[in-house]
Amino acid sequence: MATTLDSIASVSLTESDRDPEGFAAAIGGSFERYGFAVVADHGIPADLIARAEEKAKAFFALPEEVKRAYHIAGGGGARGYTPFGIETAKGATAFDLKEFWHVGRELPEGHPYEPMMPRNVWPEEVESFKATFLELFAAFDKAGARILEAIARYLGLAPDFFVDTVRDGNSVLRLLHYPPVPGDGPNVRAGAHEDINTITLLLGAEEAGLQLLDRDGQWLPVTPREGELVVNVGDMLQRLTNYVLKSTSHRVVNPPPERRGVSRYSMPFFLHFRPDYLIDPLPGCNEERAPDPAITAHDFLQQRLREIKLT
Repeated sequence: MATTLDSIASVSLTESDRDPEGFAAAIGGSFERYGFAVVADHGIPADLIARAEEKAKAFFALPEEVKRAYHIAGGGGARGYTPFGIETAKGATAFDLKEFWHVGRELPEGHPYEPMMPRNVWPEEVESFKATFLELFAAFDKAGARILEAIARYLGLAPDFFVDTVRDGNSVLRLLHYPPVPGDGPNVRAGAHEDINTITLLLGAEEAGLQLLDRDGQWLPVTPREGELVVNVGDMLQRLTNYVLKSTSHRVVNPPPERRGVSRYSMPFFLHFRPDYLIDPLPGCNEERAPDPAITAHDFLQQRLREIKLT
């Protein structure tokens, strides 16, 4: 485990079992300072990651008209395919240079969250797509729960504090494709933004481009090793902790000329609170700052989706 005040923490999730308090201090301190950490040994099998990457590439290689058949008009991009040229960073005018697919949680028939969490759709053209990504979704969920336990310890809460807050949460697995970049222009692969959710776990950031905005105004590259997770704090957790843990602006910049002809793929998992969880700032967090009003996770999500032009 290695972290200093002048670098993003790079930690092994195995340390959470061996030294829970030390792991919590390292990753929590990095989230408070940078909003980001890099996590190795996260328990998501390498062969599953490889299979998922293969399936995602196969889907994005399909003809445009086939992919667009899975775009759900008026669905806010919650499930299925969102075409190139739609999502736009909050406050930006130029759309992001990306297309993506969303997989959500599978709920049993009649579940009370059904009205707020649409059913998944699955492409028929890619063999084992559904099985692969439901397996990956579950693996992300498990890794995320372990990281949330460390965050609870860092905040002085019971280690299981977040278990109920995210039970049947509206988490989303996003399969991202950034196509080759034709040349210079106002559009970038992902404009500067903060994530809406609780925490984000990202696979596939080895291809250069991901940067975070440090508090001194400098853009810093985030450079995990192959197979490592990049984890960052989302707006929901920032709001719950009254800005103790930072939801940091980040972006994916366009590649240098020699890499413009290369696609970039990644798989972020946006871990969410359950829709009816009331995000009410925790007592004792940053008491000199007036807390934001309490709001349910569902209402906050809808508010933010309108801001990024998905609804």
